[in-house]
Amino acid sequence: MKLSDLQPVMTRRRDADISYSRFRADPALATLDWPDDVLEQFLFDHGDNAPFLHDYGHLDLRHVAWRLETLSATDFDGMPTGATDAGCIEAYAKHPVHWVTIRSPEVGRHWEEHGTWMRPPLLIDRRLLDATDSGLQVLEGRTRVGVLRGRLREQLRVAPTHQAWVGRPVAQGAGV
Repeated sequence: MKLSDLQPVMTRRRDADISYSRFRADPALATLDWPDDVLEQFLFDHGDNAPFLHDYGHLDLRHVAWRLETLSATDFDGMPTGATDAGCIEAYAKHPVHWVTIRSPEVGRHWEEHGTWMRPPLLIDRRLLDATDSGLQVLEGRTRVGVLRGRLREQLRVAPTHQAWVGRPVAQGAGV
Protein backbone atom coordinates (compact mmCIF):
# COMPACT_ATOMS: atom_id res chain seq x y z
CA MET A 1 0.00 0.00 0.00
CA LYS A 2 1.38 3.37 -1.05
CA LEU A 3 0.28 6.92 -0.19
CA SER A 4 -1.44 7.14 -3.56
CA ASP A 5 -3.59 4.13 -2.58
CA LEU A 6 -4.84 6.12 0.41
CA GLN A 7 -5.94 9.18 -1.54
CA PRO A 8 -9.66 8.31 -1.17
CA VAL A 9 -9.13 8.27 2.62
CA MET A 10 -7.25 11.57 2.43
CA THR A 11 -9.99 13.13 0.31
CA ARG A 12 -12.65 12.06 2.85
CA ARG A 13 -10.50 13.49 5.67
CA ARG A 14 -10.13 16.82 3.89
CA ASP A 15 -13.60 17.16 2.35
CA ALA A 16 -15.55 16.00 5.40
CA ASP A 17 -13.13 17.66 7.84
CA ILE A 18 -13.17 14.48 9.92
CA SER A 19 -11.50 14.14 13.30
CA TYR A 20 -8.38 12.10 13.84
CA SER A 21 -10.32 9.41 15.75
CA ARG A 22 -12.69 8.98 12.82
CA PHE A 23 -9.78 8.99 10.37
CA ARG A 24 -7.94 6.38 12.49
CA ALA A 25 -10.97 4.07 12.35
CA ASP A 26 -10.92 3.86 8.54
CA PRO A 27 -10.53 0.17 7.57
CA ALA A 28 -7.94 1.06 4.91
CA LEU A 29 -5.53 2.08 7.70
CA ALA A 30 -6.10 -0.90 10.00
CA THR A 31 -3.64 -3.14 8.14
CA LEU A 32 -0.76 -0.75 8.85
CA ASP A 33 -0.87 -1.29 12.62
CA TRP A 34 1.14 1.90 13.17
CA PRO A 35 1.36 3.77 16.48
CA ASP A 36 -1.27 6.53 16.73
CA ASP A 37 1.32 9.30 16.97
CA VAL A 38 2.96 8.14 13.73
CA LEU A 39 -0.34 7.69 11.92
CA GLU A 40 -1.45 11.17 12.95
CA GLN A 41 1.79 13.02 12.14
CA PHE A 42 2.44 11.21 8.87
CA LEU A 43 -0.88 10.29 7.25
CA PHE A 44 -3.48 12.49 8.94
CA ASP A 45 -1.37 15.65 8.92
CA HIS A 46 0.54 15.13 5.65
CA GLY A 47 -0.94 12.25 3.66
CA ASP A 48 -2.23 14.53 0.92
CA ASN A 49 0.62 17.06 1.07
CA ALA A 50 2.19 17.31 -2.42
CA PRO A 51 5.82 17.45 -1.17
CA PHE A 52 5.21 14.34 0.96
CA LEU A 53 3.67 12.55 -2.00
CA HIS A 54 6.69 13.49 -4.09
CA ASP A 55 9.24 12.36 -1.49
CA TYR A 56 7.43 9.34 0.00
CA GLY A 57 4.68 8.39 -2.46
CA HIS A 58 6.61 5.36 -3.72
CA LEU A 59 7.16 3.95 -0.21
CA ASP A 60 5.29 0.72 0.55
CA LEU A 61 3.75 1.66 3.88
CA ARG A 62 3.22 -1.99 4.86
CA HIS A 63 7.00 -2.50 4.90
CA VAL A 64 7.65 0.13 7.56
CA ALA A 65 7.89 -0.89 11.22
CA TRP A 66 7.80 2.03 13.68
CA ARG A 67 9.50 2.05 17.05
CA LEU A 68 10.13 4.80 19.58
CA GLU A 69 13.92 5.09 19.87
CA THR A 70 16.28 7.21 21.95
CA LEU A 71 18.96 8.95 19.93
CA SER A 72 21.90 11.13 20.85
CA ALA A 73 21.56 14.86 20.15
CA THR A 74 24.55 14.53 17.83
CA ASP A 75 22.72 11.86 15.79
CA PHE A 76 20.61 14.71 14.37
CA ASP A 77 23.63 16.64 13.05
CA GLY A 78 23.41 16.75 9.28
CA MET A 79 20.37 14.46 9.17
CA PRO A 80 18.56 15.34 5.92
CA THR A 81 14.88 15.60 5.12
CA GLY A 82 13.06 14.88 1.87
CA ALA A 83 14.33 16.49 -1.34
CA THR A 84 11.34 18.83 -1.62
CA ASP A 85 12.17 20.40 1.75
CA ALA A 86 15.97 20.39 1.42
CA GLY A 87 17.47 23.21 3.45
CA CYS A 88 14.46 23.82 5.67
CA ILE A 89 16.00 22.24 8.79
CA GLU A 90 18.98 24.56 8.46
CA ALA A 91 16.62 27.53 8.03
CA TYR A 92 14.84 26.64 11.28
CA ALA A 93 18.21 26.16 13.01
CA LYS A 94 19.18 29.77 12.24
CA HIS A 95 16.43 31.10 14.53
CA PRO A 96 15.63 28.42 17.13
CA VAL A 97 14.27 30.85 19.73
CA HIS A 98 11.83 32.32 17.20
CA TRP A 99 10.47 28.90 16.19
CA VAL A 100 9.88 28.02 19.83
CA THR A 101 8.32 31.34 20.85
CA ILE A 102 5.69 31.22 18.09
CA ARG A 103 4.44 27.92 19.52
CA SER A 104 2.35 27.50 22.65
CA PRO A 105 4.07 28.56 25.91
CA GLU A 106 4.25 24.88 26.93
CA VAL A 107 6.69 24.21 24.08
CA GLY A 108 9.13 26.86 25.31
CA ARG A 109 8.85 25.67 28.90
CA HIS A 110 9.49 22.10 27.81
CA TRP A 111 12.65 23.08 25.92
CA GLU A 112 13.89 25.09 28.92
CA GLU A 113 13.08 22.40 31.48
CA HIS A 114 13.86 19.24 29.52
CA GLY A 115 16.07 20.38 26.63
CA THR A 116 14.02 18.48 24.08
CA TRP A 117 10.75 18.47 22.15
CA MET A 118 7.37 17.59 23.58
CA ARG A 119 6.36 15.29 20.72
CA PRO A 120 8.84 12.90 19.10
CA PRO A 121 9.45 13.60 15.41
CA LEU A 122 9.29 10.93 12.71
CA LEU A 123 12.52 9.63 11.19
CA ILE A 124 12.84 7.06 8.45
CA ASP A 125 15.60 4.61 7.64
CA ARG A 126 16.86 5.75 4.25
CA ARG A 127 17.10 2.14 3.04
CA LEU A 128 13.29 2.26 2.75
CA LEU A 129 13.66 5.02 0.17
CA ASP A 130 16.73 3.65 -1.63
CA ALA A 131 18.14 0.21 -0.82
CA THR A 132 21.69 1.48 -1.44
CA ASP A 133 21.39 4.39 1.02
CA SER A 134 22.03 4.42 4.78
CA GLY A 135 21.28 6.50 7.85
CA LEU A 136 18.12 8.25 8.99
CA GLN A 137 16.10 11.03 7.40
CA VAL A 138 13.64 13.45 9.03
CA LEU A 139 10.18 12.62 7.71
CA GLU A 140 8.14 14.91 9.98
CA GLY A 141 9.43 17.25 12.66
CA ARG A 142 11.75 19.39 10.57
CA THR A 143 11.11 22.41 12.79
CA ARG A 144 11.81 20.39 15.94
CA VAL A 145 15.09 19.05 14.56
CA GLY A 146 16.05 22.54 13.34
CA VAL A 147 15.37 23.96 16.80
CA LEU A 148 17.54 21.23 18.32
CA ARG A 149 20.42 22.02 15.97
CA GLY A 150 20.07 25.75 16.56
CA ARG A 151 19.93 25.36 20.33
CA LEU A 152 23.08 23.25 20.20
CA ARG A 153 24.83 25.89 18.11
CA GLU A 154 23.72 28.71 20.42
CA GLN A 155 24.64 26.68 23.50
CA LEU A 156 21.11 26.72 24.90
CA ARG A 157 19.81 23.89 27.08
CA VAL A 158 19.74 20.64 25.09
CA ALA A 159 19.31 17.17 26.55
CA PRO A 160 21.97 14.62 25.58
CA THR A 161 19.31 12.24 24.17
CA HIS A 162 15.96 12.64 22.41
CA GLN A 163 13.10 10.32 21.54
CA ALA A 164 11.99 9.89 17.95
CA TRP A 165 9.70 7.52 16.10
CA VAL A 166 11.93 5.63 13.67
CA GLY A 167 10.51 3.76 10.69
CA ARG A 168 12.70 0.85 9.63
CA PRO A 169 12.26 -1.96 7.12
CA VAL A 170 10.00 -4.74 8.39
CA ALA A 171 12.20 -7.62 9.51
CA GLN A 172 12.45 -10.52 7.07
CA GLY A 173 9.96 -13.23 7.97
CA ALA A 174 7.62 -10.79 9.72
CA GLY A 175 4.17 -10.99 8.21
CA VAL A 176 3.15 -8.21 5.85
